[in-house]
Amino acid sequence: MQTTYERDIIVNKVLRVLNVILKAIVVVIFIFPFYWMVSTSLKDLTEALKFPPTLIPSSLHWENYAHVFEVVPIAQYFKNSVIVSVTVLILQYLIIVPAAYSLSRHEYKGKKLFFGLVLLGQMIPQQVTFLPVYFMFSKVKLLSTLIPLILPFISNPFGIFMLRQYFMQIPQEVIEAARLDDASNMKIMFKVMMPMAKPALVTIGLLSFISTWNSYFWPLIMTSKEALRTLPVGVAALKSSETLQMWHIIMAGNVVLVLPILLIYIVASKKIRNSFAYSGIK
Repeated sequence: MQTTYERDIIVNKVLRVLNVILKAIVVVIFIFPFYWMVSTSLKDLTEALKFPPTLIPSSLHWENYAHVFEVVPIAQYFKNSVIVSVTVLILQYLIIVPAAYSLSRHEYKGKKLFFGLVLLGQMIPQQVTFLPVYFMFSKVKLLSTLIPLILPFISNPFGIFMLRQYFMQIPQEVIEAARLDDASNMKIMFKVMMPMAKPALVTIGLLSFISTWNSYFWPLIMTSKEALRTLPVGVAALKSSETLQMWHIIMAGNVVLVLPILLIYIVASKKIRNSFAYSGIK
């Protein structure tokens, strides 16, 4: 007869095997769509429409990516996406760092109200505010610029909240030591708090960049000229009547859209996990 110890060993082995199997299933579920996208982007039209579909292209057609640049001005869309995403990120840092420092390390009248407004800002979707914002930019004749894609997003409520949580984890003794050295609030914020909160700053920047890069609804509504479109809108234009059934071209455009942010996320995924853990966000 098996002893209790032997049964526990068998149970642990079975659980480990099940754990590996479940993890493998999850990985396949998440990775397979990306593999399918890349695989289809390298097929010719006949094979892309073939049923049942093939998992591995019979031959690689790299010219599909060149064709994407011929159908729509992808280079211009890419440039606009970079300008908008980087500008939004820089302006957000200029706002969220002082705001988070103020909400975490200063006491003043109305502080709880301001923090409540920050939390409220996370709950309001873009679809609720786009109409008044659209009329506002239309009235001042800015719809023919990239400003409507940048200005409404320079304040990041989630970034303020997350950075505040991170700043609150920094010991008060560190700040008091800096003040004993006659450091001003600006110096404490930039020379003490920000270096110690680097993981949170990197995470906020990456999440902000990815969100802005992937934005489709707002650029579609706020831009009236082809030269101002961003990459998600441009890739969606591949589904026009000319390329409606050309799924290999459409998938090639999606690879161009997804690849930059996918590479960025893979490189920085560990920092994102660590930042959430240290900031106390579950």
